[in-house]
Amino acid sequence: MEINTPAVIGPGEFFPVVGVGPHEKPWPTGEQYDPELLENGDRRNVLDHYRYWTVAAIVADLDSKRHKLQIAIENWQHDLNIGSVVRTANAFNVAMVHIIGKRDWNKRGAMVTDRYLTVMHHPTVADFATWCSENSVPIIGIDNVPASRHLEGAQLPEKCVLLFGQEGAGMSDEGIAVCEVLYAIEQYGSTRSMNASAAGAIAMYHWALQHLPRQSG
Repeated sequence: MEINTPAVIGPGEFFPVVGVGPHEKPWPTGEQYDPELLENGDRRNVLDHYRYWTVAAIVADLDSKRHKLQIAIENWQHDLNIGSVVRTANAFNVAMVHIIGKRDWNKRGAMVTDRYLTVMHHPTVADFATWCSENSVPIIGIDNVPASRHLEGAQLPEKCVLLFGQEGAGMSDEGIAVCEVLYAIEQYGSTRSMNASAAGAIAMYHWALQHLPRQSG
């Protein structure tokens, strides 16, 4: 069980300590366990099932049950939202994340979840489209452009890549051109668009409702 213990940071101030402390002995045995984490505690943001596991062991376990969904993000202006989209992609255990454009992307919002994913870089949209064609992965764009259909009610293929543009600018013209279909999330307020990371979470959950079994318990 994960226990968040308050820690004092100043007079009358507390913040939660995430994770678990040192494992009581005797320690569990198995190659998946990290002796240093068992000795000192595991403060990472991981499921209880993965407590005290090495990163390599966690990745190997996730690799054995990756889903067929992939995520792609255009990265031309070092968008702060990219990390948050990657973190959500980790939550859905997607097969792969594609970064299109600049190789360096803002990882702050990812909270090191990129360590548990395969991240592939494509210098151009054309390079990304070629890879998808060679690997038979249909490209589905998520943006509220005139050609977009409603995401609500749409049936998404199990094997596909959801392509997201940048905050503010949205998808590039090149990105729009390589999509087999474009979907927009219905807006009910005054704003023209929502945060890119929020849109990513909604789109991934829409896919999950159609293709992933419900977890019991």
